Amino acid sequence: MIKKFIITGMLCLVATSLHAQKKTLGINLQSKEDTTVSPIVKEKVEEYASKINAIIQEEKKLMEAELVILQAKNLEKTEFDKQKAQIADTYSQKIDQKIEALGFDLDQVIQKQVRYSLLNSDVTSNEELKAQLLKKYRPTKNLEGYFSYGIMTFTNDKPDNDLDKNVGYANNLEFGLKFNYQFSRTSPWGLISGLGFSWRTVRPDNNMIFTKQNNEVMLSKYEGSLDKSKLRTGYLMVPFGFQYNFSKLKTAGMDVQYRPYSEGLRIGANVYGGIKMSTNNIVKGDGQSFRDRSNYQVNPFVYGAQFTVSYDNVSVFVKRDFSNFFKDSYFENDKALVFGVALGW
Repeated sequence: MIKKFIITGMLCLVATSLHAQKKTLGINLQSKEDTTVSPIVKEKVEEYASKINAIIQEEKKLMEAELVILQAKNLEKTEFDKQKAQIADTYSQKIDQKIEALGFDLDQVIQKQVRYSLLNSDVTSNEELKAQLLKKYRPTKNLEGYFSYGIMTFTNDKPDNDLDKNVGYANNLEFGLKFNYQFSRTSPWGLISGLGFSWRTVRPDNNMIFTKQNNEVMLSKYEGSLDKSKLRTGYLMVPFGFQYNFSKLKTAGMDVQYRPYSEGLRIGANVYGGIKMSTNNIVKGDGQSFRDRSNYQVNPFVYGAQFTVSYDNVSVFVKRDFSNFFKDSYFENDKALVFGVALGW
């Protein structure tokens, strides 16, 4: 009985697919059903449906002829209905026997549809199936976009300088492309690299602004009401490091195992280096404002290390520069330390 229900359902699915094909023929678009049913499964079910229809039509004609003979006997209604029901049962059994004799292998059809749903391809042997699985679950090698935002502060193993005493809110905004390279299909280890654009913004506190005098950079008191004061520097960044994935191995079938590279809990460590693209000193106060994109002695090169903990698409990280934020002796030994969150890392 269950087998008949399954066959009936598959026949209805194919019929719906054929009906959708006729309706969409004019605009040459494939219906949703066409993209979810294996072409081989569809062909076999259509063939089976055609044979069933032929059996039904043949037996129906024979039954109708026998009913005409029965009607000619002019039997009483009760007897006529009784014999009519017996004839219908007889032909119903004959139809069932003939359909059974067709030898429709439902298990094989279901197996083909499962394979198609998994691989979007009809395969005819276990060797082809395994080859398709190995192709589908290859080691991860891709480029993904990422975005991160972090709160920045400065570390200094020397006495506080003017920046340490007057720094307000500082942040690091970054986005770019991350390159992932998993060492093997089942390996928890992978290489990470990429290319990013980083904007580091320092906002002085206590009504202070960055100023220059004879190319000497310093913090000076702003005389008046200060609405905005920030020094923003853009860098082109390149990270390089490794990632370890704690997720368990998964089985795709046919003894093919794989480990999802970008899913579950992961940790990563990398170094990074960057080259300065621009510096912009922005000041606004007392109804006037200015932007100065000249040299404020920010270090033209930056390098450091980052440690990241990730779960699926969300990460938290800490990164620290090994290079000074400003070059030479300006705000000596101040190095950026960033705590942040990232998407896609």
